[in-house]
Amino acid sequence: MQNDLVFEVLDVLSDGKFHSGESIGEQFDVSRVSIWNAIKKAEEFGVEIYSVRGRGYKLIQPITLLKKPIIEQMMGEIHHWFNLEIFDVIDSTNSYLMEKASLGHPHASVAATHIQMKGRGRRGRSWQSALGESLTFSLLWRFNGGAATLSGLSLAVGVALIRSFHRFGVISAQLKWPNDVLVKDEVQYKKLAGILIELQGDMEGQSSAVIGIGINLKLSKKSLNHIDQPAIDLKSVSVEEVDPNELLGQILKDLADILGQFNSSKFTSLKEEWMSYHAYQDQTVTLSLGDGRSSTGIARGVTEDGALMVENSSQGIEIFSSGEITLRKI
Repeated sequence: MQNDLVFEVLDVLSDGKFHSGESIGEQFDVSRVSIWNAIKKAEEFGVEIYSVRGRGYKLIQPITLLKKPIIEQMMGEIHHWFNLEIFDVIDSTNSYLMEKASLGHPHASVAATHIQMKGRGRRGRSWQSALGESLTFSLLWRFNGGAATLSGLSLAVGVALIRSFHRFGVISAQLKWPNDVLVKDEVQYKKLAGILIELQGDMEGQSSAVIGIGINLKLSKKSLNHIDQPAIDLKSVSVEEVDPNELLGQILKDLADILGQFNSSKFTSLKEEWMSYHAYQDQTVTLSLGDGRSSTGIARGVTEDGALMVENSSQGIEIFSSGEITLRKI
């Protein structure tokens, strides 16, 4: 079965109300059996649907599907710069654009999806992407300089995300080096969004970056139980309901501004703003390194190219360009 009918049916159910199989079938000029098959296919994608005899089908909670016209309207005139594709289901938006990038896909291409089956995060983690629970997309951006000039890119992207969240009233959003957006509740910092950047190109010539972003919108208890770190969603921290179409449009606008600035003046011009959002500034942290070692000290901010500075009594200031940072429990 084509996914088109599956998501046409889900669009009808997105209001969170009951709809009979007969009425949905009449709307799309297909049989009730076709609608039943579409419902079963949606459940294979992990979508939870109530089925009640005599009443029909109903999503457990209303959802908002991505709509290209709404996203472009939010972007305004700059939407002409972007090549936006919206998928119903895809393995990975990053993998898709990485493959396309090598084939000359246009600059400023965006791949967004309702369901991501094999999403990836940093350090081999997976990114859960259930229908309506997250906003998952990737952006292909080409730079004049080589990959060696892109130090601090993930931090720059973080600044763009914070700007967007603040515009939607989520002023509690902060940044964790090098690529997470956190919100602190009464107990601890929890992850709201993550960034995964993959590079193509020569170290000295032109280069391309595929910037993957995942944002928790409305996480079910089931999804929270599958996430291997403290997580929080936009619904929990925003005053009003946030339309993912408007959020995506705003983020792309802010990314266009930030990446244009980064292309001309690198991370240096964004360092002070990043520092103002730094969740762990002047706190004791432990940095886990790729070789199994760790370093504990006080986070003292970042360098001009986005490396983390950690101060400890034995080594003084140490500088790290990669690693996984956590707050040390005192």
